[in-house]
Amino acid sequence: METEKTIAILRNLADGIDPGTGEKFPAGSAYQHPDTVRALFSAIRLIEAPAGRSAPPAAAGGRPAPENAGRPWTEEEDTRLGSGYDAGKSIEELAALHKRTKWAVESRLARLGKIPEPPSRFASRGNAPNRAAA
Repeated sequence: METEKTIAILRNLADGIDPGTGEKFPAGSAYQHPDTVRALFSAIRLIEAPAGRSAPPAAAGGRPAPENAGRPWTEEEDTRLGSGYDAGKSIEELAALHKRTKWAVESRLARLGKIPEPPSRFASRGNAPNRAAA
């Protein structure tokens, strides 16, 4: 299997998307578990890194990932996030305060029932193979 295809499949899995169907995995799925997601992103970094060197985490567009990217949310952080949102802080402000991506903040607010579930970041990429074409 080509490295690019392997990485695309791992990215889909890490984003909670079935690479075969393009559908989102259910909330209780092992692919939605924080340790699984971190392991998949770690595997991607190892595959992408030159031999012998570990690549730093990167956000979309190649920018460095925020300090807390990929780390589990604590109950205390959930409380601060919910309170900040209820106080009128924007997603961008909350992302900066929590040192996380906008996507992570939106997803967590959705899990906390504060906002509707955001659409998949990668729905328009078309990375998932189409089973009908196979």
